[in-house]
Amino acid sequence: MKIVVLEKQVPDSTEITVDKKTGALIRDGVPAITNPDDLAGLEAALELKDKNPDTEVVVMTMGLPKAMGADKGVLLTDRVLGGSDTCATSIALAAALKKVGFDLVIAGRQAIDGDTAQVGPQTAERLDIPQVTYVDEILEVKEDSITVKRSLEDVEQIVTAKLPCVITT
Repeated sequence: MKIVVLEKQVPDSTEITVDKKTGALIRDGVPAITNPDDLAGLEAALELKDKNPDTEVVVMTMGLPKAMGADKGVLLTDRVLGGSDTCATSIALAAALKKVGFDLVIAGRQAIDGDTAQVGPQTAERLDIPQVTYVDEILEVKEDSITVKRSLEDVEQIVTAKLPCVITT
C-alpha cells in the first residue's frame, strides 16, 4: 500500500500577528511549523506502516519539506504556487498525486493559518475518489477498502470507503 500524507508548513501561531488594515496574516520573520492536524495524519500513516511494513509513506508538501518518519518526500515548488488559495492548492496536489500514485491520501482536517478545511475534500473531488472527513481513528485497512471512525458534533460514525480515497484527520 502507498500512503501519501499531505503536509502544510504554517506560521507558528504563537508568534503570528495580523495586519490591521488588510486582516492578512503577517508571515515575515515568523518561523514555520508543520500544521498540527497534518502531523496527526502522518502519525496515522506511520501507525499503518507499523502494522504492515510493506506500506510506503510519502509526504507531499507545497512548502518546506519536513518528512519525519516517511519513506519519501515530494516537494511541489513553483513561484506560481506562492500564496495559492484552496482551489489552486487542490489542483496542484491532485495533479501531483496522479503522477506519484497512491492507495490512500491522508490530509489534516484543516490548517491553523486558514481553518477552511477545504483542501482535502477539494483534492478528493478533483481526483474523483471517495473521501471521509473528521476521521478520529483508522479501524481497518483491507486491500480494497478502509474503515474509520469519524466524529461529528453529536455523533460518532463508523464508515467504510473504497480505496483509493482521501481521509482527513
